[in-house]
Amino acid sequence: MNYLISSFNTKYPSTYHIVIVSLDNALYRFNKLFLVVLFHSITRFIIHCMYKKNILYKLLHLFFRLRYRIKTIGLSAIPTQGPVLLLGNHISWIDWAIIQIASPRPIRFVMDKGIYTHWFLHPFLKQFNIIPITSAGSKEAILAVNQALKSGDLVCLFPEGAISKNGQLGQFKKGFERCIADIDNAIIIPFYLHGLWGSRFSYASSKTQRLSRQGLRRTIIVSIGAAQSYDSKASTVKQAVLAATIPAWQTHMAEQPDIGLAFIRRAKQFGGHTGLIDLATHSKLSYRRVLVACLLFSQHMARQSAQNIGILLPTSPISLIVNMAGLIAGKTIVNLNYTASHDNLKQAIAQADIQTIYTSQRFIDTLQKKHIDLAFLFDLAQPCFVETLKQQISTTQQRLTFLTSFLPAHYLYHRFGKRQHNGIAAILFSSGSEGSPKGVQLSHQNLYANIQQVSAIMNPEATDKIVAILPTFHAFGLTVTSLLPLLQAVPAICYPDPTDVNRIAQGIHRYQATILCATSTLLRLFNQSKRVDPLMLSAIKKTIAGAEKLHPHVRQQYLLKFGQLIYEGYGATETSPVATVNTTDHLAIKDNHKQQGHKEGSVGLPLPGSHIRIVSPETLAPLPIGQDGLILVGGVQVMQGYLSEPEKTEQSLHCQSDITWYHTGDKGHIDEDGFLTIIDRYSRFAKIGGEMISLTALENTLSAHISEQVEIICVAIPDTRKGEKLILLYTGTTDLQQIQASLKKSTLTPLSWPSHYHAIATIPKLGSGKTDFHQAKQIALAQFATT
Repeated sequence: MNYLISSFNTKYPSTYHIVIVSLDNALYRFNKLFLVVLFHSITRFIIHCMYKKNILYKLLHLFFRLRYRIKTIGLSAIPTQGPVLLLGNHISWIDWAIIQIASPRPIRFVMDKGIYTHWFLHPFLKQFNIIPITSAGSKEAILAVNQALKSGDLVCLFPEGAISKNGQLGQFKKGFERCIADIDNAIIIPFYLHGLWGSRFSYASSKTQRLSRQGLRRTIIVSIGAAQSYDSKASTVKQAVLAATIPAWQTHMAEQPDIGLAFIRRAKQFGGHTGLIDLATHSKLSYRRVLVACLLFSQHMARQSAQNIGILLPTSPISLIVNMAGLIAGKTIVNLNYTASHDNLKQAIAQADIQTIYTSQRFIDTLQKKHIDLAFLFDLAQPCFVETLKQQISTTQQRLTFLTSFLPAHYLYHRFGKRQHNGIAAILFSSGSEGSPKGVQLSHQNLYANIQQVSAIMNPEATDKIVAILPTFHAFGLTVTSLLPLLQAVPAICYPDPTDVNRIAQGIHRYQATILCATSTLLRLFNQSKRVDPLMLSAIKKTIAGAEKLHPHVRQQYLLKFGQLIYEGYGATETSPVATVNTTDHLAIKDNHKQQGHKEGSVGLPLPGSHIRIVSPETLAPLPIGQDGLILVGGVQVMQGYLSEPEKTEQSLHCQSDITWYHTGDKGHIDEDGFLTIIDRYSRFAKIGGEMISLTALENTLSAHISEQVEIICVAIPDTRKGEKLILLYTGTTDLQQIQASLKKSTLTPLSWPSHYHAIATIPKLGSGKTDFHQAKQIALAQFATT
């Protein structure tokens, strides 16, 4: 043909050239179409024959089992016959195949019509009796699902309507309710898929995919929940799916190494990457250097006879190294609160039987200059100064350990570490904001599970860096900004003074930090500082607030100044600490499908592997969705118990169906989408004249009418006439008449107005930045107990 074209070019006009080329193109397109149709027909015929002989299912099983190790939990909940509607999370493109392999019965899947009609996939999918559906949920598709169920089929539907963009459960569409509404002999089976977030078939970031690699075969867990009634609402089914996450994560964590071995593996994987940045000195440490330092320090710690070791260090690279070294050595780390009272520190050392305290002479001197004298501690336990330890390690030791660090992780852990998979990793003394601190015992499994849970929602990118300013004696600081950076390879920018927001902001700008974790109190300082320019925080992608309730005024001012949302989370030391968190919303480009990760006023959705229950505080009976009650947290991150306090442990924990539930003492509710809203702590309610008054609600009302520079706290003290009375403590100068006038205009009843107003220099705070309610109440009692 090319020869003919060249001949025509020399003998005939260009018109003939065009004709020949057109004929050539037409012939080419015909041949291509013929081959496509032939391939399509042959493929369809082969697939049809294979389907009839059940070969297709066998090949599907064989193919996926070569790459995935599939485990099932609660499979007996699926009946062998009869109409069943499977509803669960949609995490990847291959969810349907995994569920089919796990199921004892053939499944009819409901699938997006765009995928179903794809020319290449259509002949394959048609053999599985797929029911195509549009995002809007057509009447034809709903009728098809209804007919399939009436025929006694097992039908699987993903009520989110799209693959998760952030690893969380999205909003459950209500279309399935119409599919099953008139089939009273049908049941709904909830399920949860774990292990596919982080695979190449999910929307996880490339960094998350790298972090979740598991060798040749990835473990996938299919957790089947308890059967639900055919008339269950979407909100009820979503809660059942969330409940199924806990067994899945329990199975997952049972196979995980303890923290020491996990860190060694991660440090070797990211050896040359920067791991820690010291903002005070601007020095950087690679993960390889951090690993070597941890191995060297762990040798010294392993020689200590006592199981529990005290750590008294500010947030810094050396603090993170000492903590990890202790975990590698198989010790239980106890980070001491250097801002606590002498009595509380003495109690902590005695209760935890601490014989050695790892600290820094430079840090002790710095505290002394701030009139914090901790020399008395060294009469109770032997000090071990990190400066002295460094001097005792020879250059030869450092070089040998560096070379040794290239050996396999299991050898290193056998040589330097001690297995403590189910042992206690850390004892954290609770803040004591409402009384004396309690020693919270957290296992390796508790901490590592919470780190993986947070990391899954954080979904870090390769360029992410986290700001580490929270103290390690605080659960949020230890888990999220200290251990997570080491175990999930997210570089940490460390600084010892969380109140020095000017220096921190400069460091954020210099090193382009992207994740800022802080308390509401610390974020208020960023808002107030005139030296913190909004551009300094321009690299921050996520600001996460925890440890205390986020003040609405702080949220508004932060958005106004920095143009960024604050994502509030919720938890407790007893939950390692994170239980719920808000995250970013995602909007799909193709169909504008929005996955909501954030709801203002709430503290977010439960983490994967966590479940929230709202119950009656008196009977622990579950309450309907939307109704306020006592918040219970269940999950793999719930503590082992309080140190040497079995009675308090029994009061705070109860076990049901192999799940441990923590009684938070907080009052709140869950909405239809699963977002948790905190009303207040039950201990922050005053009973006046027979009515329950929320102290936080009163504070929020007053804060809207006073200057941001003025801090307030309301406490309740005994009153012989009404049972209790309210005292408002405030800082700075404010117009009391204006406050009283604003109360009259508010919706608050006169019964909830303060009886007395008292100016103080500063609101009492704990070292973590949280309000010290116990101390505030003592101030009020001293002034007004006999008034």
